Amino acid sequence: AYIGVSGVRVSFAACRILLLCGQVSAIFTADSISRGQTNDSDYERGGMVGMSGHYEEEEGSRNVLKELAGWIFYFIVIIALTYVIITYVGQRTRVDGSSMETTLSDGDHLLVDKISYRFHEPERFDIIVFPYLHEEKVYYIKRIIALPGETVQVIDGYVYVNGEQLESDIYGAEVMEDAEMASEPLTLGEDEYFVLGDNRNHSSDSRDPSVGLIKRKNIMGRAWVRIYPFDHMGKIKHS
Repeated sequence: AYIGVSGVRVSFAACRILLLCGQVSAIFTADSISRGQTNDSDYERGGMVGMSGHYEEEEGSRNVLKELAGWIFYFIVIIALTYVIITYVGQRTRVDGSSMETTLSDGDHLLVDKISYRFHEPERFDIIVFPYLHEEKVYYIKRIIALPGETVQVIDGYVYVNGEQLESDIYGAEVMEDAEMASEPLTLGEDEYFVLGDNRNHSSDSRDPSVGLIKRKNIMGRAWVRIYPFDHMGKIKHS
């Protein structure tokens, strides 16, 4: 019986050990399941993080492309505006030489108005810019003295228009010593202008056959503003 009792006690003890082992096993099993779920969740979260990072990279690339496209657009606009301004509105130029002294000096930087003559014809005493036809990329700047249809001549160093001395011509620095081709009457065509430099005896202008009469289509524009030197900045007076 003792043995029996002992056996029962052993059996109870064994049962308790088995139960304890079962609980421990259940704990480990549950913990494993829990860990498995956690790992799966972490994996899913990791996948979501990866996908989110991918989206962020794509969004960043799109922003860079948008910014680049914006800069390209601005660059194109600037080029277009520059072309329009230079072609139709105005252009910067530099005076080279003393033929327009004392109105303009060597080294003066000017803005040439290219739009005004689209609305009205050049006028007497306008200071204009035109290409020298015998050399590329060379431009002359002179003052209009005679207009289309007029007859001009230089007599005794003074300008005569339609047979009368042009007394309003107060811009010549001195009496002209050489009339050249203007020593004989020159009748201008409907699109021709006679021009002189203000420094009359040091100017190559319409008296010189290499310059001659200026066609309307060749007038690039009129001198508008002196922008350099700074102490002489301002709008240029034509008459």
